[in-house]
Amino acid sequence: MSPPAAHFGQNEPVTGNKGDQFRPSTDELLGHNENFVTRFADQGLSAAPGRRLAVVACMDSRMDVGQILGLAHGDAHIIRNAGGVVTDDVVRSLVLSQRLLGTREIVLIHHTDCGLQKVDESAFYAELALETGLQPRWPLEAFRDPYDSVRLSIVRLLDSPFIKHKDHIRGFVYDVGSGRLNEVSADPGHA
Repeated sequence: MSPPAAHFGQNEPVTGNKGDQFRPSTDELLGHNENFVTRFADQGLSAAPGRRLAVVACMDSRMDVGQILGLAHGDAHIIRNAGGVVTDDVVRSLVLSQRLLGTREIVLIHHTDCGLQKVDESAFYAELALETGLQPRWPLEAFRDPYDSVRLSIVRLLDSPFIKHKDHIRGFVYDVGSGRLNEVSADPGHA
């Protein structure tokens, strides 16, 4: 059975424990940065990724893309958004990554238990319009099946006239329960 569709009026952001009060963390993060500066060793790191790789992934906080893929600092461009879906802005970033910084390979990573699987797009837009008086000009890109969403993203990249290097595009669904990447075939008849 699928979980009920949610929109932002129904589900408040989840914190560590029920009843937790929000506390901004920027000052704490700046303290961490001061510690980082004392051991910073990447002064000569190139803006062009060492592996000539661009990764498009969901922004989900359970996914540490570098750790999942075993990437070192400077190995890849990491482009993240809600759902990891290929949008016009992702294409823009990939075009710059390929044409100005030499990437030749694209890896897509969506995941199980994605928030966009649980969103009722119409209700979400209706609440936004009610609250702000405006209709967003961007698509929410909600989906039911992360495997189908990866396939659609692969097709969008292959169909884009702006993506120069299309020979090495692969897509995966990350299982948030096991940590495993499951490859997705561009052919809908296969997993």
